Amino acid sequence: MTRTTALNTGRDDFLSWAETEQGVTLPLRPADAVLTLLALRGADRRAGVPEPTPQLLRHVLHEDLPVLLHATPDELAAVPRVLTALADRVRAAHRLNAKRHARLLEAVQEAVPEYERAVHDPLNLTWPRWYASLLQADGVDPDDPGAVRDWLAAYARTPRPERRPLPPEVRRADVAARTFAAQALLTEALLDASARDAEGASPAGRLLPGAAFDAAGPDELERLAAELIERWTAAGLAEALAGPYADLAPGPESLPHVALADRLLDEHLDYYGDTGLPLPPPPALPAPEELRDLLHAAPLPAALAAGADGDLSELAERCGFPDPATSVWNEGTPQELTELAADILAATVERIAADNEEGEAEDEYALDAAHVLYSLYERGGTPESVARKASDVAGGPPLPTELEDAPAEVPETAPAAYATPSPQELSALLHRPGLTEADRAGLDGHARSLAAVVDRLAETGCVFRTGDAYGLTPLGDAVMRHLLTVAHVAAPARDTVLTWHADRVAAAVEYWPPAIAAATLTAWTASRAGDGAGADDAWSELLAAVSASAHPSTTLFSHLALAGIPDAPLRAALTDPVVGAYAHRLLRDRGEDAPLDPVPLSARALLLLDELHTSWTQDMRALIDAAAAEEEGKKEEAREPEPAPTALLDAFDAAAVAWPGGAAALVDALAAAHPSAFVLLDDLRARHPDSRVASLAARAVKNARRPAVRA
Repeated sequence: MTRTTALNTGRDDFLSWAETEQGVTLPLRPADAVLTLLALRGADRRAGVPEPTPQLLRHVLHEDLPVLLHATPDELAAVPRVLTALADRVRAAHRLNAKRHARLLEAVQEAVPEYERAVHDPLNLTWPRWYASLLQADGVDPDDPGAVRDWLAAYARTPRPERRPLPPEVRRADVAARTFAAQALLTEALLDASARDAEGASPAGRLLPGAAFDAAGPDELERLAAELIERWTAAGLAEALAGPYADLAPGPESLPHVALADRLLDEHLDYYGDTGLPLPPPPALPAPEELRDLLHAAPLPAALAAGADGDLSELAERCGFPDPATSVWNEGTPQELTELAADILAATVERIAADNEEGEAEDEYALDAAHVLYSLYERGGTPESVARKASDVAGGPPLPTELEDAPAEVPETAPAAYATPSPQELSALLHRPGLTEADRAGLDGHARSLAAVVDRLAETGCVFRTGDAYGLTPLGDAVMRHLLTVAHVAAPARDTVLTWHADRVAAAVEYWPPAIAAATLTAWTASRAGDGAGADDAWSELLAAVSASAHPSTTLFSHLALAGIPDAPLRAALTDPVVGAYAHRLLRDRGEDAPLDPVPLSARALLLLDELHTSWTQDMRALIDAAAAEEEGKKEEAREPEPAPTALLDAFDAAAVAWPGGAAALVDALAAAHPSAFVLLDDLRARHPDSRVASLAARAVKNARRPAVRA
């Protein structure tokens, strides 16, 4: 980039003023970045420099500088001094009174801690900032474009395993996305500045040079954005990374797996609604040194690496073959090989859907190939049954709860072509005795459609199918975990989970398949016992964490039971005001003699609330089914309406009989137990036939909605 565009920020006069009037020599790079970004953000320039405000300060320090400026530690430390001097300069121009000046200086000090955190946050890395940091580490002059080009040329010749890796918590997709976002942010800010100049120049003059930007189009603004990035990182760097060294700085468009990561993020949000809720770890991830052999052994990757043509040529190009993927194939690091495998998997998912849309296939699961992959990882990487999965989505009777996450048995051998299991095998597989050949025929098309998609995914080496069982391979576990990490979904490795605190373990395993949750709890307590704590102490630590969360659940305690939590920690927890009743029930379920007297009423209310929620859910499902049946009846012939469901009402009445103080005391106890009680109480208000109970529930709901009275 040969020309340098001067923006009217008053930079040189400001630096001269700071040195003359304050005896301070401010570094050029951070001063230029601060002034330019403030001006682009719309700061008033009537003082001859951009005039900061507390809000503009926060934008520039927290959002702009951390992604656009690379500087030495001394330069970064000078940023607050630049802003302080700038506030003084605006004050000297009589644009700030003493009060506003003091408020501005205070805003600088308040914004600095978050600025320092953001600057060092690896997720704020961009490609220009990353390579500028490597140039700095190697002592290259960042203002010498020739030296920068020579360093890039040498770095490109460096074998991949010898190149410096990104920080361990960062993926290339993260850097690519942040780079794109930073360039877009800067280009948009320039566009806004150009519009402001066109509307009417500031008394200090136009910010952008007039002749060049009177009719500035996107290309000119992008050129200026790249020039500014080079001024704040290293000369010629942005141009080189967009040109001859583009493979060193891939954008989102050259990383196909980013699109699949986005699909998986959507799947996770549909399941959990929160990226922070962790997925269960795979049983065992392959060692880094095993990834190359696993990838090379997969049919589709091997075909692409061998020089695919014809039908596979477009897929090969999409995945970067022959360049730069061939280089990764031959000498890539484990991280790069995982990314390449992810690119191939993502491109295959895209192709399956495209083939289906073009009529080359009629697979009902083709558009949901990403869901097939996610559902396998979400179940802890355990194998699934094609027929069972097909039955679940084909409109048949709901699967028993114990089957939903149960691992499918994988036969040692099976024919390559898929065959839907026999009626007898299906009866055992689905826990539905007496299935017939007609039942098998009704399921056959759905099962074959799913198996066809699974088989195409299996060509990538990430999925296997043996007979009716299918699942993720070790390579698939590694690739899916990488994709979910790119999507910023919590996808920990097993060893990481073992280092968690008790509260995080308890919160996570509640949502995991029972066998995975139980194995994790057992492994976690064993690791704690190995650290010097006794096994019972480790289990008690878990129970204490659940108590502190004030959110026990039947599901979590069923996982604890499956994990074999000893009796002693349960007995010690009987008096706990949160988990005492859960511990009591678990002991009684084991046939142990456990008195109820020590269990506080608050703990009993929490357990009862959990049980009442189950009854309420049963009622809601019945009401929905009744409404659907009524609508269907209108289309056919009039039917007698089904009686209104009463599971919640019956469960409440039964509990009230045994509760000390009866229904009134029970309503108060439920209201005090947890906010989720008010959904049930509101339903009791609306549906309970006993007006006294309905009135008690209405009063509790009303009191909960009443604003707190201040003293």
